Order: sequence, then structure tokens, then C-alpha cells
Amino acid sequence: MHNTPATSVEGLTSLGHARPGDAGVIAQVRVDHADSHGVDGAELERRLLEFGFVEGARVEVLHQGAIAADPIAVRVDDMRVALRRRDAADVWVRLDRR
Repeated sequence: MHNTPATSVEGLTSLGHARPGDAGVIAQVRVDHADSHGVDGAELERRLLEFGFVEGARVEVLHQGAIAADPIAVRVDDMRVALRRRDAADVWVRLDRR
């Protein structure tokens, strides 16, 4: 399953497929396909963690770009971050029920 892009796994949703208004708790950061990111997997995972994308953090999608809905603006706990959807795809979230 690591090579197949997925929108949800085990009750989790990829942040890369979330839409404005979606919110929840980060369950895991898992970089499986770093070749398409331009950096190696360990570097991308380190960057995401440094930006606050850690297990247990609250996350909410605030806005998305006009072209191809990319990038997205998210609130991670009390910080706002802009993130490419392809990078956000490696952050898995347990979304709140609406």
C-alpha cells in the first residue's frame, strides 16, 4: 500500500486530501514516497516535525490556493503554515466529525 496514494487508511485521512474547514488531530507523519518531493524522506519528515506536524497536534485547514487548490494554509496548534499538498499527503489526521 505504500506505493499507492491513498486518501484514508485505518480511519485516518491524508492532510493532502483535506479541504478548508476540515480539522482534527495528527495521528502520524509517514514519508513513504519522498522521490517526488525533491528531498529525501528523512529530510522531509524532519522539516514537517520542525513545523509542528507532530502526533497529537491539532490541525485545521484554513485556506487553499486558487490554482489546483495548492498550496494549503493550515493551523497547527497555534501556528499557521503554508504547505504544498504533496508534502501534506504525508501527514495523517483523524478528522473531527462534522
